[in-house]
Amino acid sequence: MLKKWRGTATLLVAFLTAAPLLVSPASAAEPVPSIKVNEVESNGGTPGDWVELVNTGTTAVDLSGWLVKDNDDTHVFTIAPGTSIAPGAFLPVDVETAYGLGGADSARLFLPDGVTLADSYSWTAHAPITYGRCPNGVGAFAATTTSTKGAANDCGAPASAVKINEIESNGGTPGDWVELVNTGTTAADVSGWIVKDNDDTHIYTIAPGTSIAPGAFLPVDVETAYGLGAADSARLFLPDGLTLRDSHTWTAHATTTYGRCPDGTGEFAETTTPSKGAANTCAGQVPASPWPGGAAVATADDAGVFGGNMSGLAYQPSGDAAPGVLWAVKNGPGMLYRLEWNGATWAPATTDGWNAGKTLRYPSGAGDPDAEGVTLTSAGLAGGVFVSTERDNGVSGVSRPAILRFDPSGTATTLTATKEWNLTADLPAVGANAGLEAISWIPDSFLTSKGFRDERTGAAYQPADYPGHGDGLFFVGLEGNGSVYAYALDQNGGAFTRIATIVSGFPGVMDLEFEPESKHFWVVCDDTCTGRTATFDIDATGRFTAGNRYERPASMPNLNNEGFAIAPQQECVDGHKPVFWTDDSNTGGHALRSGTINCTVLDLDADDDGVNDDVDVTFPPGTSQANNPANETFSDRLRGGTTSGKILDRDGRTLAVSDAAAPAGVLVATGPGSLPARIQLADHFGTIDLGQGSYKLTASGKTATITTVTGEQAVVTVTVNGTPITQTVGAGASLTFTEVPGNGTVAGLTGIRRTGAVTLRANGLPAAACAGIDVQNVMVATSATSVISGTGGNDLIIGRSGDDRVNGNGGDDCVATQGGDDEIVTAGGGDWIDAGNGNNVVTAGGGDDTVTAGNGDDSVDCGAGVDVARPGRGANTNVGEGCETF
Repeated sequence: MLKKWRGTATLLVAFLTAAPLLVSPASAAEPVPSIKVNEVESNGGTPGDWVELVNTGTTAVDLSGWLVKDNDDTHVFTIAPGTSIAPGAFLPVDVETAYGLGGADSARLFLPDGVTLADSYSWTAHAPITYGRCPNGVGAFAATTTSTKGAANDCGAPASAVKINEIESNGGTPGDWVELVNTGTTAADVSGWIVKDNDDTHIYTIAPGTSIAPGAFLPVDVETAYGLGAADSARLFLPDGLTLRDSHTWTAHATTTYGRCPDGTGEFAETTTPSKGAANTCAGQVPASPWPGGAAVATADDAGVFGGNMSGLAYQPSGDAAPGVLWAVKNGPGMLYRLEWNGATWAPATTDGWNAGKTLRYPSGAGDPDAEGVTLTSAGLAGGVFVSTERDNGVSGVSRPAILRFDPSGTATTLTATKEWNLTADLPAVGANAGLEAISWIPDSFLTSKGFRDERTGAAYQPADYPGHGDGLFFVGLEGNGSVYAYALDQNGGAFTRIATIVSGFPGVMDLEFEPESKHFWVVCDDTCTGRTATFDIDATGRFTAGNRYERPASMPNLNNEGFAIAPQQECVDGHKPVFWTDDSNTGGHALRSGTINCTVLDLDADDDGVNDDVDVTFPPGTSQANNPANETFSDRLRGGTTSGKILDRDGRTLAVSDAAAPAGVLVATGPGSLPARIQLADHFGTIDLGQGSYKLTASGKTATITTVTGEQAVVTVTVNGTPITQTVGAGASLTFTEVPGNGTVAGLTGIRRTGAVTLRANGLPAAACAGIDVQNVMVATSATSVISGTGGNDLIIGRSGDDRVNGNGGDDCVATQGGDDEIVTAGGGDWIDAGNGNNVVTAGGGDDTVTAGNGDDSVDCGAGVDVARPGRGANTNVGEGCETF
């Protein structure tokens, strides 16, 4: 939730008043002392956050053009022309249309010049109800007992916050009792207060010195004075015995007890179980258990780094026990952060433009997405970073619940979405600041193994029904109604299909997290729910149902936490692993906190050979080698995958090979060392050299994909007809290619695709060869005199020292034929050609070409385009003067 909205908006407020005399803003050179901020709603008012003004003077005041700001000068609400406030009157200002008020924020009232401050109030946490002046207009601010928008504040004594909360009228322990609760923010002294039933002669007097702390419960054992009947009342009086503070009447004993649902504020109903001295247990409510981890929580960032508005979190594992990467989004302005552990805190990465986070834009390159949640898929960064958004902050009053995909590779400090799935038409209508707050991704392999039900078809979910959706579903949480929705997103065309709806039981959903090890789906609420979380699991009917509900860790205040992430099982030490929260309100100058959650340390590698048991398999024939420490092969075939290979050389590095499980591929984590570890995939001639880092390898037949998840680059070397072709894959990058077999060797490479920092170089060619060309195919001649035909794509074609005949057949081609009398023809595209020594004939066609030749009599026809030819010594011809530089 964007408790801090961005942008400037003007709301036309119709405010009618009979006021013959107005103090004009034009004549008010000084602040008008009679206009005060009187009451503030910062958390969930109607229709949203508001600031109430009051006129304490004796004349009406014209407020046309006055400004209401929070603690950010860019957040501005302008009061409409013609708005006035009569003496003693109240004017509520619905600032929610321009921005939201945070848990630690301010309400500031300015004259139309935007500089002269008329009044202000600041707070450090949301009020339980509202903050208001007591007495109205002149008193200090305090937490009110009821919201009184547009009316006089409820400035009752703290006693007004004490309520009857639960009643046991039939056989309690030790007998009948009445429970009180303090709904206020300060302790309430209830010494001498009186509890009666429906008979004024039945009196229980509370002992002197008795007080109730804020939020606390006080059970009163009235059985020592009288018993409660089947048709009776419980009445709470001040010590005078006359002033009634609260009461409840019933006509029959409850099966359990009567209690307010929710505590302190709700209507009375039968509880599910008595909860004397504790929070009520209400029908449909899952009782909250203590946090399943350590009670301690600590700040995890340096003070003042991020400011407010930090929202969703996602954890990218390193592949081993080392800390991975935290991805975080800020909702105003829309930003994406890559956070890395520096040994003391989590801080923005210092490379590739991540120092201050990266600005997010819609696919058009414009707009300011209100980024609330973030997640990754099984493809890691190569598949993109997915962000859930509520709206475009530049049009803050219009709801735009959407999922955006971003490519985080590269060094640019602004990221433009590569795809948008706008879900507005498919979701319930919600407020502009109540849209997609949370997002998570769950693999198809898990969903199908549990019989997940597709509500569209009414049958078990079948991934094949949704072409192009990848290998998992996206789950998004709607803040406005607390529901979670599962979607199949077409990664190619941009279509989407809703698969299921989950009712969370929370009034709002702030983040979602799927924990692969426990198979739990976590749903997170913020300070609205006192920081509770809940786990959901797929039941026998194929639906996600609530499991456990947990309180926040004991030492963590009730913060406006909107992000939640759990570290992977590899980081489980002594039964605990890290967990993280982001605080939208940046309480105390910190936006990131960390704690621990319980985990079970698993022995995933019984023979300690660095290959986890589930992939410690020979291939062929595909039998387990989990107890054979000498085995150096791996395969995910027994896990339903298609990736197999072997470790050729560890070179002193520690290796951990595990199942990527989504659904194919293996993850290889390598430790430090001076020489690379070397891997070879089954059915492949090429080798993969790995430094220190985490790498995902996927193979099917002759096609392989290598992704450097984190760490040093991977180096892929494939010898094509005697010429080594080397490709490097940098951090966050991915490379896919297919080996073309030929006579016991590799005849070529096809289908080369890349994301991120990937380079390609052929042995023997200069470093500048193929500059600017994304090579898609590689062909190398087998003999000194060859005829080579390229494809319509971007080809690297290498000849031998002989008379070669090369036809590029279109695309941006890179051709090197070495010595001999060569004939080279390319058809369009921006080509790089080195004909070598000899009497060569080069016809480059259209495009901006670069042609080089050695000694010999060369004929070069550069064709159309801006071309550069550099022939060597000899009688050279610039055919048709087509080469602009010759």
